[in-house]
Amino acid sequence: MPTDRAALPRLLAVLILAAAPLYALANAVEVKGVRFDRTLEAQGQSYRLIGHGLFRYMIWDAYAGAYYQAEGYPRPAPQSPVPRRLELAYFHAIEAADFAEVTRDTLRDQLGEAAFRELRPALATFNRHYRDVTPGDRYALSWTGETLTLALNGEPLYARAEPALAEALFGIWLGEAPLGEDFRDALLGR
Repeated sequence: MPTDRAALPRLLAVLILAAAPLYALANAVEVKGVRFDRTLEAQGQSYRLIGHGLFRYMIWDAYAGAYYQAEGYPRPAPQSPVPRRLELAYFHAIEAADFAEVTRDTLRDQLGEAAFRELRPALATFNRHYRDVTPGDRYALSWTGETLTLALNGEPLYARAEPALAEALFGIWLGEAPLGEDFRDALLGR
């Protein structure tokens, strides 16, 4: 009997260690090998996952994404004052100049010439902050309610009070005419 009692702490430790990966999986989702937490803390804000998905370009899996909103906002509001965050994890290398070009061209198409002209100076400044990505890199676009932030792998690259630009940029993926309707719907939990 004494050996059974001595083994009890070791058995409990093994059970706790075995349960840890299950707890981590329950608190995250996975898209094609990319893990997104169900909740996260960033810039002094608590966020809750709204939806996640895979963006395909033609026949290629381009990136995995997750859309978050501040705790207390359970209904998707991607183009609003609600604090929100979009994370995109890339499967292929992409140059900074390509990000800037696609962002500029997509917003011009989505907004129309007059609205685009108003955003052009802020967008030009934003686009200068893109960096090249390699497979596994992750961009995060955030709106705190006051500040638009772009970060690469957790490193802030851009932070400015630009509410109109924030609304337009989130619209690229989550607006009325997104880059991909299936991806938008997945991100919005539809």
